[in-house]
Amino acid sequence: MSHPDSTSLTHDGLDHEELFPIREVSRLTGINPVTLRAWERRYGLIQPTRTESGHRLYSRADIDEVRSILGWIERGVAVSKVGRILAKSHSLKEQVAEPQATGAANDWAQCQAQIRQAVTAFDERRLEQAYGQIFASYPQVVVFQDILMPVWQELRVAHDGFGRVSEWLFLDGFLRARVAQRLQRARDQQEVSVVLAAIPGQCRELELLVAALMLGTSEIAVSVLALGQPVEELSLVCERMAPHALVLFSNHPPAADLPKRLARLAMTLDCALLFAGEASDLAQDTLIHSQIACLGSEGRLMRRRLQQYLAGHLDS
Repeated sequence: MSHPDSTSLTHDGLDHEELFPIREVSRLTGINPVTLRAWERRYGLIQPTRTESGHRLYSRADIDEVRSILGWIERGVAVSKVGRILAKSHSLKEQVAEPQATGAANDWAQCQAQIRQAVTAFDERRLEQAYGQIFASYPQVVVFQDILMPVWQELRVAHDGFGRVSEWLFLDGFLRARVAQRLQRARDQQEVSVVLAAIPGQCRELELLVAALMLGTSEIAVSVLALGQPVEELSLVCERMAPHALVLFSNHPPAADLPKRLARLAMTLDCALLFAGEASDLAQDTLIHSQIACLGSEGRLMRRRLQQYLAGHLDS
């Protein structure tokens, strides 16, 4: 839906793209215009288009970038360091991204609009209907990675009015229940078992559950440990569950001592230790000579790398 203040440009490949003035971006994201200008001027984090009169206009991709910046700041990253993290994250995702047709992206946006409308109305029946229609049209990885989780993330960092926290909680609860159901149904017949655990405090439950969906296959069963699982007790858990691999998950920037911590954990395990999530994208260079494989954060890549690793590990 167009906004009264939105504008369309007809040059530089931006034909018909909806653009938003800074006050609308501020309303949508909760970040005041002074901060948005500082992120641009001081840190180069956003590069909005300018009109002939010099007014800033932001694309939907720019707004998504603002929300991504907010997400990293929320995780404790200084704004001065966010630029480097975003640049590396974008570079890694571009290496594995599949080409997206404009038509597909537009279809996804329409699906997201239906989800937002149902959430705004707190209408679970309508949300269930939209959820079912999306699954009937797209594969699981697209449904969660490209359609549902961006809306969840958008609502999670939104600060633009009364009721937004309630909307996020409504969608979060709905999706956690549906993902848990899918995981339960998928655990019936697989022969290869994998345990997935989060580094405490470094992701939300839905992010961990969706990662489990992305990793699981008809041959690989993924068991998810509860949030707050102590890392130092994972050796005991794995000894009793006897998985083929333990996948540690984090969406926070990796600490400097992470490689040493993972190496110590690996020494206590009788199974392989793998690392996944946005942190694994950022830690890949520091773990390249270790025995700990990084699975990444993109759904298709995580699954492919897990399958390749397990195939080699089980054959050896």
